Amino acid sequence: MPGAHMKETSFSQLLAGFQPSSGGEGEVEIPADWMQGRTTYGGLTAAISFKAAERVCPDLPVRSAQIAFIGPVGGAVSVSSSLLRRGKNSAFVGVDVTGEGNLAARCLFAFGKTRTSDLAHQDMPMPHDLPAPEGTTALFPDGGMRPNFTRHFNMRLAEGALPMSGGEAPLLGLWLRHKDRAAEAGPATVLAIADAPPPAAITMFQRPGAISSMTWMAEFVGDPSAATAAGWYYARHSSETIKDGYAAQSMSLWTEDGAPCLIGRQTVAVFV
Repeated sequence: MPGAHMKETSFSQLLAGFQPSSGGEGEVEIPADWMQGRTTYGGLTAAISFKAAERVCPDLPVRSAQIAFIGPVGGAVSVSSSLLRRGKNSAFVGVDVTGEGNLAARCLFAFGKTRTSDLAHQDMPMPHDLPAPEGTTALFPDGGMRPNFTRHFNMRLAEGALPMSGGEAPLLGLWLRHKDRAAEAGPATVLAIADAPPPAAITMFQRPGAISSMTWMAEFVGDPSAATAAGWYYARHSSETIKDGYAAQSMSLWTEDGAPCLIGRQTVAVFV
């Protein structure tokens, strides 16, 4: 775990140092402060992968991401993208992330043209009567043991229980904010922060144990460039089932003013 002596690389610095080619090929060095145990933090993997995919399809907004976290990776990482199909209204881009010759993640991004439609519907209200971020408890106390990457985020508990507290239900409701105020609002930043909470099943742990995301499907349901001046998002993660060492969970993300931003699902491996 990093201490005060560990050099930190901000999110905006890390992305600025990743310059994929127009074909979506590139390399990046993942510093220790962005690790999650022995692998790169999944939200950073997703953000880097999106930046590569965006180079292949720069003219369409992203609509969804499907990510499989296949193996651990850190240090020098290679990213390769390929345009799988380009149609009149949409495009699909595949991205592979590798390190030391091993496949670490495989991603699929769907891009889609904004079109005029007769249909408009929204039923994704943010939970009511939430305490303000300043009136909540830090998810990870300063000076305590925590995954390295979490030090790049403000994470405040508003619903559910703390990790490994023996909570009654697998629920986490968190106010989230990048500590790096230079992080520009957009898809990469949203992907990075949306995956910051630990899986909701960890709130039910009564003893230390490992937990790991296997797959993540995320859908952008709002403008990913829209954010409040304070930079806060609200994330709500809950597991519907936990069985046979795996959890199935849903996740929702809103801007501070209640605008829907992202919804998703995860398959999580549970080792307790």
